[in-house]
Amino acid sequence: MATYLVTGATGLIGRHFTQLLLAREDVDKVSLVVRASSQDKLAKLTNQWPHPERVQLVIGDLNEPLLGVSEDAREDLRGNVDHIVHLAALYDIEADDETSIKANVEGTQHVIDLAADLRAGVLHHISSVAVAGDHEGMYSEDAFDVGQRLVTPYHRTKFEAEKLVREQHEVPWRVYRPAIVLGNSQSGEMDKIDGPYYLFPAISRLAALPNVPLVGPDLGDTNVVPVDYVAKALLALVNKDGLDGRTFHLVNPEPQPVVSVYNAFAKAAGAPTISGQLNEGVSKGIVSLVKLSEHIPGFTIARDAVLERLGIPPVLLETMSFPSVFSSSATRKALAGTDVEVPRIEDYAATLWRYWREHLDPFRARKHGPRGELDGRRVIITGASSGIGRATALKVAAEGGIPLLVARRQHELEEVRDEIIAAGGHASVYPADLTDEESVHKAVDAMLAEHGRIDMLVNNAGRSIRRSIKLSYDRFHDYERAMAINYFGAVRLILAVLPHMSERKFGHIVNVSSIGVQGIAPRFSAYAASKAALDYFSRIAATETHGDGITFTTIHMPLVRTPMIRPTKIYDAFPTKSPDQAADMVLKALKDRPKHIGTPAGQAIGLAYTLTPGLTDAVAYQGFRIFPDSAAAGGSGGLKIGRGEMHLSKAAQALARLSRGFHW
Repeated sequence: MATYLVTGATGLIGRHFTQLLLAREDVDKVSLVVRASSQDKLAKLTNQWPHPERVQLVIGDLNEPLLGVSEDAREDLRGNVDHIVHLAALYDIEADDETSIKANVEGTQHVIDLAADLRAGVLHHISSVAVAGDHEGMYSEDAFDVGQRLVTPYHRTKFEAEKLVREQHEVPWRVYRPAIVLGNSQSGEMDKIDGPYYLFPAISRLAALPNVPLVGPDLGDTNVVPVDYVAKALLALVNKDGLDGRTFHLVNPEPQPVVSVYNAFAKAAGAPTISGQLNEGVSKGIVSLVKLSEHIPGFTIARDAVLERLGIPPVLLETMSFPSVFSSSATRKALAGTDVEVPRIEDYAATLWRYWREHLDPFRARKHGPRGELDGRRVIITGASSGIGRATALKVAAEGGIPLLVARRQHELEEVRDEIIAAGGHASVYPADLTDEESVHKAVDAMLAEHGRIDMLVNNAGRSIRRSIKLSYDRFHDYERAMAINYFGAVRLILAVLPHMSERKFGHIVNVSSIGVQGIAPRFSAYAASKAALDYFSRIAATETHGDGITFTTIHMPLVRTPMIRPTKIYDAFPTKSPDQAADMVLKALKDRPKHIGTPAGQAIGLAYTLTPGLTDAVAYQGFRIFPDSAAAGGSGGLKIGRGEMHLSKAAQALARLSRGFHW
């Protein structure tokens, strides 16, 4: 009966290997090294595996000397471990040097030291074919340092880790080099995006194209194997006598053309396949041209932006194919007589594709229901108790979306919700004060707990203050109040939902701004400034979250007849939009997700200020004189020209029509 100590049992290979190991009849005890913070999680996992009574959890950390295993635990294990199987590592071609060295090189040294301290029988080190670097031609299982260039931190640190194992003489060792590891060929299970999986989002998009045969360049060969093959082969080799001091390639016996691997997944996805390849000379010419183009200013930035949008790391271009051919004759000889064989990728590609589409697709959150773009979307709408917010909520629900209604007054939100439910829709109520940090986070936490996701956010709630600066000399709180809800409240909510949206690689945020920001709106210095602040916050946020699939729309909303404008009586004579018309603009923003939505008048006002700022100031000043401060704002409420607030002069009427929807 053999005893084992395993690192990395929670990883993809580790989970598969440990389950198979526990199922063997000749296994006495399996000690699993686990961080204290993951102890409960691993315990629940092992309870689902064969013979959980054989499992012993050992608290440790790859980053600590001797893995941080306590003296008492080491004393218990010393002389009682036949096999240490070192699976823990950082498998990430995008990781930097420091992170990779800490996990792969220093971590391996800590394992070696622990193996020596425990007087382990054999140290089994899981390396990678990445140690071959850019070596061209045959790379045998006996080969190691052949002068190859190691192109990424992952390649370099896997090489250095294997070197440490080979050069130590205290514990007998065996080294295993898997090829690119894919998901389980039977279930499709995979734990992260790696290797060909990076191409899946692009293949998914290609599925929308007509399925016509394509011609492409020869992209060289790769080597991929499913994790269940790796786990079975590793189990057989670990438990076979007489193999110490040897290296085994857990690879496909034959190199696999990159195009063939692409075609296997393209067929599973319903995307066009490559039926013809350009000859070697033309293919090399295309590759060389791409490499030369990297020296063109701006090309690399543009290329990387496109790749990032598809979820493809640029480094994949350097590592997609292998110049090496990996011999596996010794591995196949050692596995002779077992049922361990590498399946054909064509036989399990569809299984891997289905699992990716359902569990790993980084952009799966972007998919909507059959009724249209808003079907099934969870949409936060602030200021949802009345006006534009209420009208937007009703329209979102009618399109199959689920409005998450936010405002301060719960009973009014409940009335909107009940109206939506009566019409056959769904909605939820979350009373919150957007000026209060705790209130906002409590609401967002409740939304995620009840709905599991947040797809979109409409920042509609706002405070409008129409008052001339002369009347605001002793009213600084006007500016603070406007900023508190229009800017800080909106930003507070955006920051609360961004982590969730970034994790899901999808989110859309609509900010209801003001036409006043496009020009110069007298008496709206507090309101327009607060909206302008949000406009520019969103412009910058859109650049930083671009790679996360998060988009922003700013609506420069014209004057809308809502309770907000009721105190300004002259607006009764102004041409305005109805809340339903304004809600249509918000709906367009949610469905089409443009950068900006506005009106022709707003665009014209903005252009006029850009081209003729002095003249625009003069016109705006006339508007300032014609349209007075309202009585509610502390003004006289009377017009300088004309017959009172409800009856505009001809000049005032002309200006209101000319700047239709503008806030005077």
